[in-house]
Amino acid sequence: MLRFRYQPHPRKMAVYPNAGQGERLQRLREIVTGLFRYERLELNYNHADEARQYAERLILLALRNGDKHKETMELADYWLLEKDLVHKLFKVLVPRFQKFKGCFTDLHKLALEYPGTGAPTGLLELRGNPWPPVVPRQRDFKYTLSNMLLAAARQDFYQSRQEKISQTKNAASLKSTQDDETKSSSVDPVLPSSKSDSVSQTSQTESAPNR
Repeated sequence: MLRFRYQPHPRKMAVYPNAGQGERLQRLREIVTGLFRYERLELNYNHADEARQYAERLILLALRNGDKHKETMELADYWLLEKDLVHKLFKVLVPRFQKFKGCFTDLHKLALEYPGTGAPTGLLELRGNPWPPVVPRQRDFKYTLSNMLLAAARQDFYQSRQEKISQTKNAASLKSTQDDETKSSSVDPVLPSSKSDSVSQTSQTESAPNR
C-alpha cells in the first residue's frame, strides 16, 4: 500500500476535441469490435494497449463462463457492436484459445511515420489468426551440409586435443615415477655394525701388549 495519496485518472485518448468519457468508451468498443472482426488492427499504440485489456478480459470470461452465463453475454453484447461477433466469440475464438497459456493477443510497436504526427503506432492482433506472421520465423540451419561438416570438424578437433592433453599427463606422471625410482636406487643404504663385532674389536684392543 502506498504511503502517499495517488488520485487515479483515466488514460488520455484524444478521440476528437471536447470529447468525454462516453466518446472514449465508444472508441474502445470500436477497437475491440474491429479486433474480433479482422483479428489484426494497425492503430495508435496507446489506444491499442488499452483496448487490448478489454479484449483479453472478454475472451477470458467467455472461456471461464461459457455462453449460458447471463452477465458474460451482456458484457459481450456491450463490447461487440456487431452482434454476429458474439457467435464468433463463443464458437470460434473460445475453442481456439481453449488450450492457450498466456495472453490471447499480441501487440507490436511499429516504426514512426515521417513526416507525420509522431504518435507511436502499434499492431494489435489475436493469436492464431490466418494472417502472415509479423515477426518472421527463424530458419533452422543446423542440418545443412556445411553446418554438419563444421560440427563434425569441431568435434574431431576437441577430441584430438583432449587425447593430447591426456597423453601429456600420462607421460609426465610416468617420468616422475621413473625419477623417484632412480633416486631411491642411487642412495647407498647404511648398514649398522653388529654388537658382536664391536665386542670383538674391544677385546682385541685390550689383549694387545703394551710396547
